[in-house]
Amino acid sequence: MPEEILIKIEDLKKDYVTDEVVTQVLKGVDFEIKQGEFVAIMGPSGSGKSTLMHILGFLDRATGGRYIFKGQDVTSFDDNQLADLRNKEIGFVFQSYNLLPKTTVFDNVKLPLTYTRQSTKERDDRATQAITAVGLSHRIKYHSNQLSGGEQQRVAIARALVNNPAIIFADEPTGNLDSKSGQQIMEIIQDLNDQGKTIILVTHESDTAEHAKRVLKIKDGIIVADIQVLKQRLAKEGELRK
Repeated sequence: MPEEILIKIEDLKKDYVTDEVVTQVLKGVDFEIKQGEFVAIMGPSGSGKSTLMHILGFLDRATGGRYIFKGQDVTSFDDNQLADLRNKEIGFVFQSYNLLPKTTVFDNVKLPLTYTRQSTKERDDRATQAITAVGLSHRIKYHSNQLSGGEQQRVAIARALVNNPAIIFADEPTGNLDSKSGQQIMEIIQDLNDQGKTIILVTHESDTAEHAKRVLKIKDGIIVADIQVLKQRLAKEGELRK
C-alpha cells in the first residue's frame, strides 16, 4: 500500500509588502511530504524556512501557488477553517517552549484539549499519556517554572502530542538548550517518528538536522537541495564495513 501524501506544495510564493516595497520571501517552492516522514528544513537566517513552516502549519497564508493537505486544496480556506485544521492536525514545538509559568505540567499539556468535545476523564487520560510518553510522570504536578529547560521542552512536546496530530512541527527545538539536553530532546522526537509520527523540523544546525531522514535546504526563498539522509547514512555505513 503506497504511503499517503500529507502535504503537496506547488509553486508556493510569499511576499511581504512594507510601505509599498514588495519583499519576496518564497519564490516558487515545490515538494511533497509523505505520512511518517521526518523532514528537516534547513537554511540560513532570512532564507524563508520559518515563513514556510508558518504556512505549512496554517499560521500564515501563501501569496501564490497551491497547498494540498491530506488531499484537500487549503489555499482558499478562510481563517476559521485554517484554525480548525491547525487545532486538529498540527502540533507545534517552539524554541521558546511557550508554557504558562505558574501552571502545572499537567494543566499545560491539557490546554489544547480545552475546546474539544471530549469528557474531562478523556482529556485527563490523554494529558497523562502524553506526559508519560516524554518521561515526565514524576514532574506532573510541578509548575513549569520549576523545571529545567530540557524538561520544559519535554512538556512542550507532550502538549504538541496531546491532540494526536497528523504532523508535529519543531521550530529550532534545541536552540535554547545545552548540548546534552538538546540531544535528549532530539532522541524523543526521533522516537516519535519511529512510532509513525510525521515530523517537520526547522533548524539551521546541521547536528540537529542529522536526526532527520530527509533534508530540504532552502536559500533565498527557493529549495536548493532535497537530500535523502537515511540513504546517505546507510551508504556511508556500508562503505565503512568494507
